[in-house]
Amino acid sequence: MRANRLLSASLLFCGSLQLLSAQWITYPSPGIPRTRDGKPDLNAPVAKTADGKPDLSGMWEPWRTAEAARADDIAATPAAIGFVKGIAIDFGTPTNGLPWQPWAAELVATRRANSFKDAPDGKCLPLSPPELTTVGIRQVIQLPGQIVMLFEKDQMFRIIYTDGRPLPVDPQPSWLGYSVGHWEGNVLVVETIGLRDDTWLDVIGNPMTSAGRMTERYKRLNYGTMEIELTIDDAKAFTRPWTVKVQHRINPEAQLIEGFCENERDQKHMPGN
Repeated sequence: MRANRLLSASLLFCGSLQLLSAQWITYPSPGIPRTRDGKPDLNAPVAKTADGKPDLSGMWEPWRTAEAARADDIAATPAAIGFVKGIAIDFGTPTNGLPWQPWAAELVATRRANSFKDAPDGKCLPLSPPELTTVGIRQVIQLPGQIVMLFEKDQMFRIIYTDGRPLPVDPQPSWLGYSVGHWEGNVLVVETIGLRDDTWLDVIGNPMTSAGRMTERYKRLNYGTMEIELTIDDAKAFTRPWTVKVQHRINPEAQLIEGFCENERDQKHMPGN
């Protein structure tokens, strides 16, 4: 019986590989600056749009924290591990905590004690914009009047309006909130409000309420690197605003593939079940 389960799992895995191999994931993308040996030139200058603004378009994925970026250059795997430990796991822990209000500190401790069982991701629910900053690959499409972000994670998307519209006065709380952006020199400043009261900022459950505001500052340092400064200002959950910086790195030859959540439907096919 166990052998049959292993065989079934292997066949499912092989089928998945065949599916992925048919999705153009290695097709060379046009318009990429390249070095003499044909590799993408990650240190090339930032391209500009027709209106003279930095073009943020591209396939981006979390790379490392600002702290790692200031250290000596390190290989991709240690950088990714450092990023996960520093940001994606939690923006703040009991040992290097955020400026929580007392109820928020108690809530984070309770969620940790419960092994984060109520995390939205585990229930096939949307991730919050702050957590999306630390998860997976995204495609940024910069258009006149708006910037579209397409996420491989659960096929989610964000639209940031840059057409001069103000934020809504009394927004209906939603999973992704409402985002508008403007340029300050070469930096795109994005303000988001209207998130839900049960928002998880990260996988350990740091909270944010509908009264909070998230400000992102996107700065493309060169062709291959984007720095994102993220500030959370939520007086209901925290005693003061706080800021983190992360870096994204371009993945110029990648394309998005399907990444749907199926609510653990594949668990029964795993060996030992």
